Amino acid sequence: MTRWSSTPMRPRFGTVDGITIRFAQSGQHVRQALLLGPWPESLLAYQQTWSQLADHAHVVAIDLPGFGASERRESLLSPSAMGDFIIAIADFFDMDRPHLVAPSIATSASLFAAARHPHRVATVTVGPGPALIPLIVGPDLQPWMSAENTAVAGAGQSRGRVIGLLSHLQRHTLAPDVREDYLRSYDGDRLAGTWPYLRGLAEQLPELHELLPDIRTPVQIIAGRHDRLVPWPNAEFMHQRLPVSQLSGVDAGHFVWEDSPDEYSTLVRSWWHERNVR
Repeated sequence: MTRWSSTPMRPRFGTVDGITIRFAQSGQHVRQALLLGPWPESLLAYQQTWSQLADHAHVVAIDLPGFGASERRESLLSPSAMGDFIIAIADFFDMDRPHLVAPSIATSASLFAAARHPHRVATVTVGPGPALIPLIVGPDLQPWMSAENTAVAGAGQSRGRVIGLLSHLQRHTLAPDVREDYLRSYDGDRLAGTWPYLRGLAEQLPELHELLPDIRTPVQIIAGRHDRLVPWPNAEFMHQRLPVSQLSGVDAGHFVWEDSPDEYSTLVRSWWHERNVR
């Protein structure tokens, strides 16, 4: 695959296992990292941290299938299935053992990937992601996790729903083009199309709970102490259950990678170096 060296993020499209995905990648480096887009954002959520991370790794940011601008495949709309697809993504980009940066909806998928493919993942950076049973999530997220059908998305109300979720940004004002990208990513039936994954996340938590104590891949948990979507106890629970983990609290809300990009990228880079894993 052709690769190029660039500091700016330049999204483009490719085909992985027959699915059209949007991705961006930096130049060559011995260390490899996959940045998985959060919900309800896209890979552009990493714009502020891109250069800082790309100086320390060959970085690929990706919109997972059904999220951001990537094509949806119904069979992948669960964290377990998406965890296996993360390995397919690594194969596509010739990454033997990448570091995974997997906030938001990617948290559980990346942990499934680490549990089932331990030799293919160097480290995982997760959080904030739902982890507790019964669910402890904020009122703006609860309907997505517990609804019985896609009505939670609200026909013709996708933009309003996304704007409501993005209101949890506490410090950072989105650039107009980034904000529009987030909104456009979930126009039409795109937002409702994410519901099966979110519902599956809640349903597969018991299975994930059983796997956590056996995950030997080092896991870094970064979460906002003032998160009103996925409250802090979720991060504490993961830290307690994972045998090799580090918990870092950031003085921010849910979107720590955008509200505190310098601290977030510093924590991620330090984690890579401290684990002494290229």
